[in-house]
Amino acid sequence: MKRSILLLTISLLAAACGDGTTAVAPSAATATGPFVFTAQIAAQNEVPPPANAESTANGAAQVTMTVARDASNAITSATANFVIQVAGLPTDTTFVGAHIHPGVLGVVGPVIVNTTLSSGTPPQVVNGLATWTFNNITVPVATAQAMLDNPAGFYFNVHTFTNPGGVARGQLRRTF
Repeated sequence: MKRSILLLTISLLAAACGDGTTAVAPSAATATGPFVFTAQIAAQNEVPPPANAESTANGAAQVTMTVARDASNAITSATANFVIQVAGLPTDTTFVGAHIHPGVLGVVGPVIVNTTLSSGTPPQVVNGLATWTFNNITVPVATAQAMLDNPAGFYFNVHTFTNPGGVARGQLRRTF
């Protein structure tokens, strides 16, 4: 399982790097993106950590955000695409949500970006592994700016029916 998560992480980072040419990360102050954030998610990062059959959940998330700016470079709108993979779960796991929250390590915050994952549209768990994507998710303007200013002040997590407070969590890190 950890090998598949490592492969996903490497794939996500390689995709973020583009075609192999030298790339310069967009300036958070003036560029429109895409800005790439990653999170290594794990059950032990949840507050509190799950203590049941889902306690070995782990994975990775990539959030690719694009913003629009006005003439003064202020963000006027933002959208994000998500690629998420979670492993180490029982095959009967029911996902009920996946979100970005404000909060540093160990602090729980409210949902501020909802991927639209729900129990009505769950990914299938095959051999303990679930993978899914969400595109064109609206990011509030203030949240987009705050994520660019301080990505570690936000976390991504996945929620299940068994662990509605969260089954796997990781702090965001801007990788491009």
